[in-house]
Amino acid sequence: MTLLIDDAGVGDLLSGVVIGIYRPETDRFDFEMVDVQYFQKGAFKRKGYLRETADVVLRLVERFRLEETEPIEICSSFIFDEAVKQLKDKHAESRVKVVKIVGKAQDETEKAYLNELRKLGYEPISDRDTRRARSFFHMLRWVKQDRSRLRYAKTGWPRLRRYIRF
Repeated sequence: MTLLIDDAGVGDLLSGVVIGIYRPETDRFDFEMVDVQYFQKGAFKRKGYLRETADVVLRLVERFRLEETEPIEICSSFIFDEAVKQLKDKHAESRVKVVKIVGKAQDETEKAYLNELRKLGYEPISDRDTRRARSFFHMLRWVKQDRSRLRYAKTGWPRLRRYIRF
């Protein structure tokens, strides 16, 4: 058996980040969120999202009851830098592989993220994966329509100041 770990939403303006875990052999999927607060101002500068992501990953792995020799494949995204270190320390370096996650693990994680966006009241554009800039500006317009939505935005990004006055 193998555990696959992926993320969704890191590069998007809205919401936190979904961390998904999937075991293909049992078709089991679960996820947790790294809250948007970790991508806002002070916490973002301190890279609090790295520690929180590592905590989320360790909880998910624990929840799935990792078998003695079961490998872990984790997405190569920078958000997992701390998680990879901790997984290697805890479960042996040879069991943890940094890879590109594709297939059902990626699809389920993305679907979970899109559902989290919908819970905010935002409807993502259909071609958001291929039209990243269009998706960003669509989200930005949605935030600007109601300034109270700014609390859902990853405001720690330095370049965001070009588009939104705080």
